[in-house]
Amino acid sequence: MSDPSPARPAVPVLDVWCELQCPDCRGALDDVRALRARYGDRLELRLRHFPLEKHKHSFAAAQAAEEALEQGMGWEFVEAVLGRVAELDRAGEPFLVEVARELGLDAEEFDTALIDGRHILIVDADQAEGKAIGVSGTPTYVIDGERLDGGKSQDGLRERIEQIADRLLAGQE
Repeated sequence: MSDPSPARPAVPVLDVWCELQCPDCRGALDDVRALRARYGDRLELRLRHFPLEKHKHSFAAAQAAEEALEQGMGWEFVEAVLGRVAELDRAGEPFLVEVARELGLDAEEFDTALIDGRHILIVDADQAEGKAIGVSGTPTYVIDGERLDGGKSQDGLRERIEQIADRLLAGQE
């Protein structure tokens, strides 16, 4: 017997194009935290990678974030690294492994992932998609097809994201 209840619509998605060596992304953390707190699992926040050439550790950091996601602590890792951008600037990849260890993740697996490049394709695909949709800097948000550039200013972006998310969620009821 089939279930007569209608299929539940997909949860709205907010793509957060981020770079872990980016001071502006560090500044956006409060907004990301607030959105996660407000919506919980009613809004999917997806980390998307857009490493910038001017930051030499950003590509490795993106790969490390993917390993953290695989180990179940993606956003925790992102927040920890962004909170200490100057240390990443100074120490590079060893710092990424150190943060993983501090968070209780499998640091040896992080080290191996950075060496074997198992997450490179994901980072490359994100970067290519970002370029294709007009992402030019970080942070950039995309929700319901609307691109919001936080690299110039974060002012008003969270409110705009909330307006769109609220509209999408109201349409699901």
